[in-house]
Amino acid sequence: MAKADRLDRLDIRRIELEAEYRAALIAALRVTAAGKWGLFNHTADRKTQAALAPVLDELAELGDVIDKARETLCLPEFELQREFLAARGPVSADAVGEPKQAQAWLARLEADG
Repeated sequence: MAKADRLDRLDIRRIELEAEYRAALIAALRVTAAGKWGLFNHTADRKTQAALAPVLDELAELGDVIDKARETLCLPEFELQREFLAARGPVSADAVGEPKQAQAWLARLEADG
């Protein structure tokens, strides 16, 4: 019974952490949608990367804790983090800019509820 209670508490905490991750990501996406580049790492500007490092570190830390909780609960990896990490990095010259990419992400997250 104690193990079941511990797992229930962990699952509740996981849900809270996922909501926190989502809120932090949405806040960062709004800043990017307003015109501040760097969240998706399309440019190699070190100053921009340094400015966004705290936000990205927070997201990475939350994502790691969530994935560890999900592993304990025998759940798949945290999909939102995987998708975000996959969307980061260099892109071709004809790719959509970061503000438009952020707007698309915001629209999708808002549609998902």
